[in-house]
Amino acid sequence: MRYLFLIFLPFLANAQVKNSPKLVVGIVVDQMCYDYLYRFEEKYGKDGLLKLRDGGTNCRNTNYNYVPTYTGPGHASIYTGTTPATHGIVANDWYDRELGREKNCVEDTAALTVGSGSSYGKCSPHQLRAHTITDQLKLNRNGAKVISMSIKNRGAILPGGHMSDGSYWFDYSNGNFISSSFFMDQLPSWVNSFNNGSYPEDAMQGVWDTYYPISSYTESDKDDRIYEHLLPGKDRPVFPYDLKEMIAKSGYSAYELFTSTPYANTYLTDFAMAALNGEKLGQDDVTDMLCISYSTPDIIGHSFGPYSVEIEDTYIRLDREIARFIKALEKQVGKNNFVLFLTADHAVVPVPQYLSDQKLPGGYFYLDTAMVDLRNYCIERFGADFIEEQVNLNLYLDRDAIKNAKLTVEEVSLALAARLREHEEVKNAYTAHELSSVAHSDRWMEMVSKGYHKAESGDVIFILEPGYLPKSRPSETSHKGTSHGSAYSYDSHVPLLWYGAGIRKQQILRPLQITDIAATLTHILELQQPSNIEGQPIVELFNKK
Repeated sequence: MRYLFLIFLPFLANAQVKNSPKLVVGIVVDQMCYDYLYRFEEKYGKDGLLKLRDGGTNCRNTNYNYVPTYTGPGHASIYTGTTPATHGIVANDWYDRELGREKNCVEDTAALTVGSGSSYGKCSPHQLRAHTITDQLKLNRNGAKVISMSIKNRGAILPGGHMSDGSYWFDYSNGNFISSSFFMDQLPSWVNSFNNGSYPEDAMQGVWDTYYPISSYTESDKDDRIYEHLLPGKDRPVFPYDLKEMIAKSGYSAYELFTSTPYANTYLTDFAMAALNGEKLGQDDVTDMLCISYSTPDIIGHSFGPYSVEIEDTYIRLDREIARFIKALEKQVGKNNFVLFLTADHAVVPVPQYLSDQKLPGGYFYLDTAMVDLRNYCIERFGADFIEEQVNLNLYLDRDAIKNAKLTVEEVSLALAARLREHEEVKNAYTAHELSSVAHSDRWMEMVSKGYHKAESGDVIFILEPGYLPKSRPSETSHKGTSHGSAYSYDSHVPLLWYGAGIRKQQILRPLQITDIAATLTHILELQQPSNIEGQPIVELFNKK
């Protein structure tokens, strides 16, 4: 009987996945605002973002349900279906009490770089405390492949999860895609062949100019704005960007500058298409997953802001890349054999100085000054400065010193939180004890609690008023560029598009959370749910009428 079972096992496995697509593609655009789907639509082609938006399911009311809204937590939450309170990726970097320094969310000193002699590959997902949907696919489907890629290491590592067959990211020392010894001993031959090309070097010999005549970019502000940072080798933030000249003038690394141009998106698309061929993704009856994270929109967005010509041109060009990739999917995998979703790891606040100049709420909270005040207050109140570090609006206290002073961490935390609330730029401050044990009294506290993890987060966490960004100190450039991380809709409201086999053309306006993506993929893939998932499936995707 045992031998009969083994004979029929392959048929049973095929029966289990008969309704699953051959390939699932997840695309995460780093720092994509929801309104980019509409604000730039007149300049999009018909086969890229608009094909996904209008030809599939457009979830128009999708939000992040925690803070901080950063890249690391965003990717982790998309693919685990839970929040930082569970998966532990509370930021891109956090303060490690044992090490006495900040630690990156994918840092792994035990890992080695594969594919380069640099240190860029000393990374892994070992700090991710939950299973990803990609892990679950590997656990449940023998023969399934998971490939993940990004310019940023965290954008590749966290989606691919712990069991990835290949997670790859950009090496700033040589322009190649590399990996880590956590995943493999050596790069596959198809990756080596791809790395033998010279696209980054060739691109940096050229010019980044607008795709259309700049006079037609009426969806954005004027090109020369006081709110924009300068790229190296430029004296004004304007088109065209002569990349070869900029490198010569600045002495800046060509590979660093490369990632600040839309050509890095082209490079990543080329790599994704190479992966389709090299790994033969979607070519058998066992579902594979391909995770792609476009990092460059975030890099450009930080420098120029969401109303810049640079960001508009970046999305016009990204639309062409997505169209090119969809065409490759349809040709190599088949129109009815893949499911694709597209979302963002966060959005972004308009440049606060721009908001202020428009007489809208917004501005800056200068941390250096605030921390001096807070430390002095702590000494005045308790006789000592118990603040060990401030990172990401988290205060880490010296717990041993507090204990030796015969005080409690909660006692000191409550006093510091109250002091922080006196700043007009601070909306609220919460103690770790409140976040972990007190019923959440409002929406903001609930979002902070979902972003809090006892091992990585601080003893006091505070949030700023809408439109405000933290800065170290006032400077000539402090009013330029922008960032993200808040609980407000400008950071939390992101696109979510579904397209492909069995996906209906429809719009969904009811509120959805970012954690619903993995919960939905669980049913598309017919899998057991990943550990600790808290999202809910988007039921409209499974309605046939």
